[in-house]
Amino acid sequence: MLKALVSDVDGTITDRRRRINTDAIEALRTLVDAGIEVVLASGNTVCFMDGLCKMVGTDGTIISENGGVYRRGFGGTLHIPGDQKVCLEAFEVLRDHFAGEGVRLELFSAQYRFADVAFARNIDPDDVRTVVRDHHLPVRVLDTGFAIHLQDPGVSKGTAMRDLAREMGLLPDEILAIGDSENDIEMLKAAGVGVAVANAPEPTRSAADWVPRESYGDGFIETVKKYYPDLFSR
Repeated sequence: MLKALVSDVDGTITDRRRRINTDAIEALRTLVDAGIEVVLASGNTVCFMDGLCKMVGTDGTIISENGGVYRRGFGGTLHIPGDQKVCLEAFEVLRDHFAGEGVRLELFSAQYRFADVAFARNIDPDDVRTVVRDHHLPVRVLDTGFAIHLQDPGVSKGTAMRDLAREMGLLPDEILAIGDSENDIEMLKAAGVGVAVANAPEPTRSAADWVPRESYGDGFIETVKKYYPDLFSR
């Protein structure tokens, strides 16, 4: 049996309107109660993830800010491998560029972020990538479908998952990873089994070992029933 589950949040255990799938929460609790290590992985802030973990009932092991921050358990050390300074410097260049085109970039929860920069999707992410490329900015642009992120290119959900696996005494091959977006690709590739729910874009589905028939939270439930049949056959 796979000993750990790493799951994205938005678009994976929610619906398209970001409403959490309550059956997915019940499934996560079933896994926790069975002794499966459950890690929630997201582009969201640590404080958001802490509240979610408490309400869901996990032990607080998280991957936050798309891998720029991770922690094992609520009492664990908060590791910040991501370099926010380069992201902030890149954002200043982007803000000035798009201001010249009459577009104001809106930062999301900047005071609560440690590693990356996130801003509203009121511009085309490909336009952001073009400016980053033309100015030779040392950042990666991620489109989660909910926000645009600037990230240290040396970190991802995949690198954070491998580091967490070492802390937990596990091999990546013992982990099931589930996601729906481009920021999940490295995580799906690094896991023993990587699953992209059906609403994922083609590049993410191509990176996965399996794609369920269902989308969003229903696809998550379909996945855990497939890979943990003994826990969900009752």
